[in-house]
Amino acid sequence: MPLTHPTTAQPASALPDVPMAHYKAIVQSSDDAVISKTLEGVVTSWNPGAQAMFGYTAEEMVGSSLLRLFPPDRVDEEAAILQKIMAGETVDHFETVRITKEGRLLSVSVTISPIRDESGTIVGASKIARNITERVADQVGLRLAASVFSDTSEGIAITDTQGTVLVVNNAFEHITGHSRADVLGQSPRMFRSSRQGPETYAQLWEQLMETGRCRGEVWSRRKDGEAYAVLLTVNAVKNDAGQTVRYVALFSDITPLRRQQEQLEHVANFDPLTDLPNRLLLSDRLKQGLAQCRRTQQGLAVLYLDLDGFKAINDRHGHDMGDQLLIALAQRMKHALRDTDSLARMGGDEFVAVLVNVLTPQDCAPLIERLLHACAQPIVVRDVLLQVSASIGVALYPQDNADVDLLIRHADQAMYQAKQAGKNRYHLFNPDHQAELQAQQSRLTELRQALTGGEFVLHYQPKVNMRTGALVGVEALVRWQHPTQGLLAPAAFLPCLEGHPLSDQLADWVLQTALEQMCLWQRQGERVPVSVNVGGQQLQQRHLAVRLAELLARYTGISPRDLELEILETSALHDLQEVSATMRECHHIGVRFAVDDFGTGYSSLTYLKRLPAATLKIDRSFVRDMLDDHEDLAIVQGVIGLAQAFGRTVIAEGVETEAHGQKLLALGCELAQGFGIARPMPADQLLPWLATWRPFDSWTGPPAP
Repeated sequence: MPLTHPTTAQPASALPDVPMAHYKAIVQSSDDAVISKTLEGVVTSWNPGAQAMFGYTAEEMVGSSLLRLFPPDRVDEEAAILQKIMAGETVDHFETVRITKEGRLLSVSVTISPIRDESGTIVGASKIARNITERVADQVGLRLAASVFSDTSEGIAITDTQGTVLVVNNAFEHITGHSRADVLGQSPRMFRSSRQGPETYAQLWEQLMETGRCRGEVWSRRKDGEAYAVLLTVNAVKNDAGQTVRYVALFSDITPLRRQQEQLEHVANFDPLTDLPNRLLLSDRLKQGLAQCRRTQQGLAVLYLDLDGFKAINDRHGHDMGDQLLIALAQRMKHALRDTDSLARMGGDEFVAVLVNVLTPQDCAPLIERLLHACAQPIVVRDVLLQVSASIGVALYPQDNADVDLLIRHADQAMYQAKQAGKNRYHLFNPDHQAELQAQQSRLTELRQALTGGEFVLHYQPKVNMRTGALVGVEALVRWQHPTQGLLAPAAFLPCLEGHPLSDQLADWVLQTALEQMCLWQRQGERVPVSVNVGGQQLQQRHLAVRLAELLARYTGISPRDLELEILETSALHDLQEVSATMRECHHIGVRFAVDDFGTGYSSLTYLKRLPAATLKIDRSFVRDMLDDHEDLAIVQGVIGLAQAFGRTVIAEGVETEAHGQKLLALGCELAQGFGIARPMPADQLLPWLATWRPFDSWTGPPAP
């Protein structure tokens, strides 16, 4: 059919004198879809551009309704378009959506003009459609990018290659407190905080230059001068030639997280009463001091200090007065030392000082005398004059060439010598003391004979649910049936075995004996889970899991989950990664772990985080005194809270009275052991005890609201 130019209403006779074949060639070669249709919407012509765009051939479309190209939600557009065409109007650059033969949606810009015959009567319409899908997608992307830039909670700054700020977003203004006018044209150096040295920024810049990207935590300053921490990412923006033309910095405010981390680190490293370093921080500083001594050929002294007469003041005037006295004495002792020395509180009225750059007793004697004088001076607390003194034990390095724990232990031993010598004095530990060494060797010989001669026995202390009365397990406790001294508790012989291969042999005997007893109880109709204490030396041996698997295979019928290994929290675990791996190997065979005496050592939080122990045992010293000592009560509450927060089971040791159980139940701890429940007993007494055991009536009532 004859075609007119789509944008003109003139009859064909009014067009320039150009051959019709020329117009047809233009239509056939156009990349745009050129389509004509009747006033009823029936397609009358269809060029190759239309076929390329919509997928239909001319044979498929000519004679068909153009509605085939309309998505269901766009069908009403055709009637509106035809109405305008019949009114002689042109539809210019109308942006809409059409559908291809394959069902793909296209964004198109269409121009539709009336087609007139030679008399000027409108007989149809011509349509030119252009595919603008990519352009629309680009616009959507730009709008999305603009929205992200302005609405994101992360601060964004764009700089040139010299670091001059060109653009910032709203979050940047909110986080920094600076308006756009404050920062545009400025250098990011204006935000640097004195909390970090230039080396931090130098490392980030080096990383950015090498990789085109850097990421790190930095401290900055807000407009009001307040320091704040951010997680910063900077990316280089390159042109087509690979040259950097811009830098884009994104940062988020992590100040609350950092403040919380600093607070947790302070709690983990400092004594809550005196704000002195605790065992954990002392151990770290002492390790650093020993390393420096080895490098510089210098020496140091470890002072273990115990207050004389403090308990009497505590008993007479109460714990609050005692706490105030400790705070005042801590400050006095700190001022008596040099800035390079360290003072830590070990707990109670015991302190440890580390004096650096001293080689002989004469070097540290003046400082020790100053400490003794500081402790012996009267102090007024709430209008009451109080006075104590101090006994100090001293271990000198490198004369005493020991590690951190042993140096502290030696100083502790020397402190007891000072007390026995009359108090208010100090005593120097002598590492060459032959009598002590000979006594230890003699004791080791006795212990070796005791192991081969069958003199060791196991006693079992029940662990119960105080509310239900159920037996949840027993703790196996080794005893030495000495031929002349009678039944000896572990404290009488286990310290002598520390670090000695004989301790591994005794530990293996305890495991085998406990498993044999579990089998016997099982044959008697009672399933009794047993926990066995293991030391740091055993845990740091990778063959522990293999040995456990061998023993469990030998004692068939015992569920591995009924065997629990208790780690003393005060154990010196030097390689926590290795210990954790060993524990996980044991977990694979079903053996569980508990942390014993939790809260007494300097590694509580580290152990809790890194060791896969399912149970925490609150040390008996805290439980025993929690009814009278608010600090011990706070520690018990804290351990229960930590157990709940980390999804651990908690059990209390040292439940000696009905009142102890009532308090623990009120705090949310139901599992316990202690003399108020049962003393450790020989294996043959456990089942008769279990048959008659009943919890206190006050324990079995409904839980406190």
